[in-house]
Amino acid sequence: MNFLYVNFPSWIHPEIFPGLPILGLLRWYGLMYIFAFGTAFFILKKEQKEGLLDSEGYKASEDDIFSFISWGIIFLLLGARIFSSLVYDTSGLYLKKPWLIFWPFNEQGKFTGLAGMSYHGGVIGGFLGVLLWTLKHKKPVFKWIDAIAVAIPLGYTFGRIGNFMNGELYGRITTMPWGMVFPGAERFSSSISWVQDFAAKIGMDLSDNAMVNLPRHPSQLYESFFEGIVLGLVMLFLRKHKKWDGMLTGIYLSGYGIIRFFIEYFREPDADLGYRIAKDSAAPIYTNTSLLNFSTGQVLCFLMILAGVGIGVGTYIYSKKKAESQQK
Repeated sequence: MNFLYVNFPSWIHPEIFPGLPILGLLRWYGLMYIFAFGTAFFILKKEQKEGLLDSEGYKASEDDIFSFISWGIIFLLLGARIFSSLVYDTSGLYLKKPWLIFWPFNEQGKFTGLAGMSYHGGVIGGFLGVLLWTLKHKKPVFKWIDAIAVAIPLGYTFGRIGNFMNGELYGRITTMPWGMVFPGAERFSSSISWVQDFAAKIGMDLSDNAMVNLPRHPSQLYESFFEGIVLGLVMLFLRKHKKWDGMLTGIYLSGYGIIRFFIEYFREPDADLGYRIAKDSAAPIYTNTSLLNFSTGQVLCFLMILAGVGIGVGTYIYSKKKAESQQK
């Protein structure tokens, strides 16, 4: 019998050293953040050496980019955690007990780290952080924000790999041969006819399973590749071809928004949120029944696309008027 799916690797655990008293607290997701920030710093340093952050009478230093990215990282983490707690949590717990937003233990006292980080919240927080840095140090705002827009995507690749290692944020069920069975995914009764038909297509034996775990799109890896590697390479190529300050910021925001908007059709929405906008409000979230059912991520990505276009067009008009005034 041909098995047209893949089991999630049994050797992968959220903890790097599971079971050990102290080292067991180290988690892959946290390590991936370190890799992400390190990658972003490396690319920023490359841009600094290429003179892309220099302005008239001023040459950017390594201390500048270290300070700049530090502000971005701090505000990114704050924004990602606060946004996740207030937008994606439906229990109302964090509104009643806001101090728990940064409490790294669950109700049983087990260390979980800061479980739950929102990409869109991170973008808002990170943007605010680097904006405040440029204003405080009187640097050209969008010249520097363009630089971080180039540095973000390849670093973001590691964040989604961290989600994969955690076995979270998986996609909808699929019959594709690379579909993966994630241990924590919703299970379905093997007595349901559509489940039986689905299992038959992928050669899955249901004889010993009352509840069956069906393969899913590894959407974390889709995001890691397209939103991270592909978009990152595009941004690296464009860094030396930009026509005005703010162009790369607009391209990154709208580019990420477009790519993720479409990948969201393969990713399962959060069960407690479901669809924010839906042609069929009763549609299941584990499969895509309509392109007119939109998740929270898609709504936020649409707003991100609008912001990217707005920043791109706005900075272009500003730069053009500035150039015209200087010629007079």
